[in-house]
Parts: sequence; structure tokens; C-alpha cells
Amino acid sequence: MDGLLNVYKERGFTSHDVVAKLRGILKQKKIGHTGTLDPEAEGVLPVCLGKATKVCGLLTEKDKEYRAVLLLGITTDTQDTTGKIQKECEVEAEEAAIKEAVMSFVGEYEQLPPMYSALKVGGKKLYELARQGKEVERKKRQVQIHRIVIEKVELPRVTMTVNCSRGTYIRTLCHDIGNRIGCGGCMESLVRISVSDFHIKDAMTLKQIESLRDEGALERFLTPVDTLFLSYPAYRAKETAGKRLYNGNPMKLGELAQEAGQDIEGKEAGKGKGGDFPEKIRVYDWGGNFIGIYSYEEKGNFYHPETLFFIL
Repeated sequence: MDGLLNVYKERGFTSHDVVAKLRGILKQKKIGHTGTLDPEAEGVLPVCLGKATKVCGLLTEKDKEYRAVLLLGITTDTQDTTGKIQKECEVEAEEAAIKEAVMSFVGEYEQLPPMYSALKVGGKKLYELARQGKEVERKKRQVQIHRIVIEKVELPRVTMTVNCSRGTYIRTLCHDIGNRIGCGGCMESLVRISVSDFHIKDAMTLKQIESLRDEGALERFLTPVDTLFLSYPAYRAKETAGKRLYNGNPMKLGELAQEAGQDIEGKEAGKGKGGDFPEKIRVYDWGGNFIGIYSYEEKGNFYHPETLFFIL
């Protein structure tokens, strides 16, 4: 199978567990996930199958949305309720002040990655060092909180939806909000509700995927790789370019025709690198099979393959 599955990662599984179980369910090795979710977190985990594994990194870079419950008044070593309590404090702040503190994190802010994370320092994962009781120096990273919607305040809990950039730790956001309020805080629960165009309402549990496999209906729920690149115009290679296309060679302009049938040489496109031609295009063979993403090279006046997904 080649494509993407919108998997609902259930609590208790690691992202690697999901991949391992899918390898058994689908009887194929080439499977990769698109961004780690903590074992106690749940929600959307897009999984790439076959040739689609080439876009794992692309989806990791995409913005994500989470629903989190912040528990105020408790600080832990893991920044969530699974860790050891380091400090407990009364929550004395008024609701209005709490909301103001939460919303103050919208925009860019420097976040210090937690020790209990998969980031590596000196070749070792931070959580491995943390389990040994070690704490090492980490560099703060610039993250972007695009939007926060406070859904409910029932002190000491605050339920909120957070839309953020890649690399954002929601546990650390909860920790930092608690510090700003002055009472400390940690994350009580986390659900990832979307990754790019993959939404929780369409996500399937491993059990549902297994049932669909047994029914022979699973392929209908695969997202084709080319749908991730719909912002790029689509072109078909002419049959005369077959050998060059399948060998992964650059494509001359005369070897490509727009989906509507017009040669690329006759197309007036937006300002790309070459001015008259799109900077990047989706290329299909004459039978409509997706080949890959090609970039325009002004010097040679041709399109060279950037990422290939289909080679005979």
C-alpha cells in the first residue's frame, strides 16, 4: 500500500508502537509516522505507507492543533501529571488574570525543551538522561503559538485549544503558563485534533483499520500522496518522454503538458524562479500516475525532479 492513513493514536501507545502494530496488520515494512505523540497523549497521527514515507518529514513540519487540560497549582518533573510532584501551590489568581496569562503566549516565544523529551544532546536522548537523574543544559527554541481558544475554566483546570508550529511542547506551554500565573502548572491531558489537513473526525483506531483490512476496504481510506501538493500546478509528461521520465531525468519543457492539454511553453504562470514558469509542479505520466515534484531550473530551462514517488 502507498499513501497516508489518518490513525487515531490511543492512550498508552507510543508512536513507534503504532507503526509496529501497523506493520503486523498490513504485512508491510515500509511504514513511518509523522511526529511523536507522548504515550499518554492521544489523537491524530498521520502514518505514511510505502512510497509515501518520503513525505514523513514534510508533515512533521506542518502546524498542529491540540486540546489540552492545564492543571494549575502542581509542578512536576515531566511537566505533566505522570511525573513526580515537585511543588504544590494554592491557585489564588482570579479567572480574568488566568485568561490573560494564557492568551499572553499567543505569538512567538522562546521555549526550553523539557528534559523528558526525545531530543538528543551529545548523542543521548534527553529522557534517557532524565531517568538517570541527570539534567543537562538545553537551548531555548523559538516556537509560534498561532491561536489559543480557552474553552473552559473550572479551577484548578483550564481546558484550551492550541494551534501551534512544529517543535512546540504543549507540556512546556502548560508549565510556562503556570509559572506566569505564579502558582505553577502542568498538563493533565492532551489530544491532538489535527495535523495539517488530517482531522480527528476522520482518524481511525488500529482496531478499525484491522476491520477495514479484513473487509478489503482499507485502500478507500488511504490519502494519495499527491493531495499534499495540490498548491502546485499539475502537468503530464508526454509518452515520448517515457524513458527519461522513468529514469528520473530532468524534463524538457516540450515534454510536459498541462492537465488541460496545453504545453507548458504556452502557459502564462505566476512569477517563479524563471518568471514565466511555475517554480514547482506536480508531474504525472500520460496514464495519470503521480511521478513526483519537479522544480524549474532557469539556467537549463527545464524541470528537474525534486522528490520522486513513482519509478518503474
